[in-house]
Amino acid sequence: MSTETTMANKATRRRVRRKEREMSTERHTLLVVASAIAAMWVLTVVSPTLSAIDSRDKMRQEAASQSQKAAKAFEAVMGVPDKAIPRDLLAKARAVAVFPQVVKVAFSVGGEGGRGVVSRRRGDGWSSPVFFRGGGPSFGAQVGASSTDYFVLMMNDESVDGLMKDHVELGGEAGVAAGPVGRNAGAGTDALMHAALLTYSRSRGVFAGVNLKGVVIKPEDSLNLAVYDKTAEELLKEPIDGNGTSESELNALPHTLSKYSSQS
Repeated sequence: MSTETTMANKATRRRVRRKEREMSTERHTLLVVASAIAAMWVLTVVSPTLSAIDSRDKMRQEAASQSQKAAKAFEAVMGVPDKAIPRDLLAKARAVAVFPQVVKVAFSVGGEGGRGVVSRRRGDGWSSPVFFRGGGPSFGAQVGASSTDYFVLMMNDESVDGLMKDHVELGGEAGVAAGPVGRNAGAGTDALMHAALLTYSRSRGVFAGVNLKGVVIKPEDSLNLAVYDKTAEELLKEPIDGNGTSESELNALPHTLSKYSSQS
């Protein structure tokens, strides 16, 4: 083999090796770019989706916990019949709101108000809970108490319809009165005859009717949307025919209401 041929072969092999190195570099670069794109896709698409799902699950658990707190507060009140909400009044109520363990009360000074649960009469039972917040000068922990439970009986459909607004002030369009207490205190009272809203409080174990005129109630639709994909207005507008009160942790309050009420 001539010297020229040998040199040509060496040059060819060098060009081949150089080309292989260039191709290897290109493949490595493509792999790096592809990995970066995949990582960006995970961060921008997958992670927010998973985070949103996780956040929604937490809010659903929060909603169930709120319904259970309301049910526990209502059980505590109704456990002593001589000092409870009269059952004949409860049987006539179109909806019941419970605001358990209220501490923060004012919307205007940075607070979000006390959290509450509303259940509407649905045929032979009560609707799944709809979530609200309440606040006002007379709404909050009473002197010497860490928190106070509040209860509102809505005695006609008009008072329930008021909850479909952005906010409603108790005693504004609908009359509000301190509710009577005891086994038969509801029958024939002025409160039952004239008030659309009957209100109560329980603090340090003492339960009594209390006038909550001026308290503002507004929907907590972040929670309603997380649980139902519907706003409070949409939920309250649903037909009232049919049975309510299905069994679940979320429905702790309506299940408890059914326990202590019956149509008469």
